[in-house]
Amino acid sequence: MASILDSLTPKFQKVTEHLLQDLKSVKTGRAKPSLVEDISVEAYSTRMKVKELAAISAPDPRQIVITPWDKSLLETISKGINSAGVNLNAVVDSDIIRINIAPLTTETRDQLVKLVWNKVESAKIMLRQIRAEIKREVENQKEAGGISEDQIDRELETLQEKVQTTEQELVDIGKAKEEELRSF
Repeated sequence: MASILDSLTPKFQKVTEHLLQDLKSVKTGRAKPSLVEDISVEAYSTRMKVKELAAISAPDPRQIVITPWDKSLLETISKGINSAGVNLNAVVDSDIIRINIAPLTTETRDQLVKLVWNKVESAKIMLRQIRAEIKREVENQKEAGGISEDQIDRELETLQEKVQTTEQELVDIGKAKEEELRSF
């Protein structure tokens, strides 16, 4: 019985981690290595991520600098970033690749904030689906017997408390991302 509720925490953590990963793709107008590090490019006859091929830094809030360990990959990495559909323009400059990040307009910020909250809402929907799944399992214990109504009620109450706590975490993550979008 306890094993049903024990499975909650890892499932809820996966939802939270998924949201955090999903929000990394939302540009904030600030240069961050995470904007390009997971972009795949063709190198050495295979697909590799930029972070596996180069050092990535953000020397100032408006610029990302990529320094490939193998200088023969400069053009390959640059073309891969430009064609990745992330609206970044990578330019080869001597032995490095520079990406200048344009400031966001108010309209763009508003659209990105809306996108953030859509992603938060999608995470909440995933959370609710997990809740429904676990709730069914708890209620099925009633049919199997060997468990009291009070115990089932306590488990359902615990389930709802954990759902509400995790939903609040998701909202807090959304608020932090919105603040980041509006502040820069």
